Order: sequence, then C-alpha cells, then structure tokens
Amino acid sequence: MTRSAMPTLAVPSGRPMAWDDLTNRPRPKFDATIAYGSDAMQQVDVWLPAGKGPHPTVLMVHGGCWQSAIADRSLMDWAAADLRAAGFAVWNIDYRGVDRAGGGYPGTFEDVATAAELLASEAARFGLNPNRIVAIGHSAGGHLALWLAARPRLPAASPLAAGEPTRIDHVVSLGALPDLEATAANPDNGCGSDVVAQLVGPGRADPYSDTSVARLLPIGVPQDLVLAREDRIVPHRLSLDYAEKARAAGDTVTLHIVPDNGHVELVSPGTAAWDTARRLVAAALR
Repeated sequence: MTRSAMPTLAVPSGRPMAWDDLTNRPRPKFDATIAYGSDAMQQVDVWLPAGKGPHPTVLMVHGGCWQSAIADRSLMDWAAADLRAAGFAVWNIDYRGVDRAGGGYPGTFEDVATAAELLASEAARFGLNPNRIVAIGHSAGGHLALWLAARPRLPAASPLAAGEPTRIDHVVSLGALPDLEATAANPDNGCGSDVVAQLVGPGRADPYSDTSVARLLPIGVPQDLVLAREDRIVPHRLSLDYAEKARAAGDTVTLHIVPDNGHVELVSPGTAAWDTARRLVAAALR
C-alpha cells in the first residue's frame, strides 16, 4: 500500500479561510470504518500509512461546538490524510453531539471514551502502536481530546468514571475550549453559552466537576495549545487563561500562536497553522 502526500493547495490571501475553502478540495478516503454503537455518529475512521506497522498513532477528535449538525468526523479528512502521508496512523473518532438523541451529558462523553478505548482492542488488527498515543482535537474537539487525557482524574462518583481509559501521552489542542465554565461565562465565543449547558447536563449540582478539563487539573500529560491569531470563533484568552491554570497546577503546557491564520487553517493542510500542528504531532511521537 502506498500513500502520496496531500497536495498543498492555494490558501486565500488577505483573509482567513472559510470552511468551503477546505471542503471544496478533493476529499481523500480513509482505509476502514468501525462502529462502536448503533448511532450513525458512533463510528471511527481508520487511516493507515504504508507498511505493516505497528504505526505511530494519532487519536483525532473533530469540533463543531459539540453539535453533530455543525460538523462530524469527515471535516478532519484532509488533516487525517496529511498525517497518514507523513507516516502516522489516525484513529478519527465521531460522537453524538448535544443536538442528537443520546448526546449531551453523559452520552457525548461516553461516546468519545468508548471510541478511544476501542483503539487499544483494535490495535493489533490494524497495526497500531497503542504504547504511545498522541491526541489531537480541534475547537470543541480540542476540549474532548484534553478530557480524554484527563479521564484518570475523574471523580470516582461520576458516571463517566467507568471503563478503562486509553492512556493519552500527549495532546495537541487546536483552537480549543478546555475550560467550560469560562466558555459559558464568555458568550462571545463562536459556540455560545447555551450549548455548554446542554453539554454538561442541566440540573446537576456541579456540572463541571467531571466535564471541564480545568476542573481536572493537573492532568499529568504534556499539552501543546495551537492558536491562530486571526481566529474569530474561539477567543484567545480562553486558551491563555487555561494555560495559566494548568501550569499553576503543575502541567507542562506550551502555547503556539500562528500569525495570519484563522480557525479553519488549524485543520487545513498547506497552512502555517496546520504545519505547526503536524510538526508537534511528529515531535511527540518521535
């Protein structure tokens, strides 16, 4: 099996990219799909590089404001293909958003946890190396990727504490919203506040105790936070404030601010923002 590199296509000059600038590109094809539930969103796409493996492996989580109607795992196809061409296997997970039956609390979190756990049991079948996993997530998916790394820190009484967490060794977070309390308190973020209330579960006494990464610190995993300076969806201060909290708690957090790029560039091959993300993944898996 041979893999060619993804072409570097023209990036619009003078303005941040729009989603059409990415999705109008020729769509690459994954190698396999695995279902972990009966819902159409409860699936994982597997992207495999050339060779028998075991392949260095990336666990990928898409964004979309935690809503299935906004985005699904296919939005990450170009990023996944680019990582595959660079020699990495990609475990691109999907999940039920808050706008889908069974999504929200606890379903959205249970979905990403189950999809991540499936990686370990399917590693031999696909030639994956489960001994060092880098998680990469974009926007709301950045929150979920960090949450997966923080699962061992969940309160024992939480219904989300069940299962055997897949060990995440490093997280590359792209324009993320890791502090859900701060996100809810800052409605100028592109997702708004109402969706956070749906995500964490209405009527709960302390809905952030097992859902917000900021409440689970320190997570004990190195974190690279990549921000695009022209991001108009996720305010930088949300990641900057989270980074301060994480460092104060003892975590290793590195910020990477990429000029002249926006929210879409963070997952678009051929841009400085995505090149930064890919370089960080490679360094973490080296």
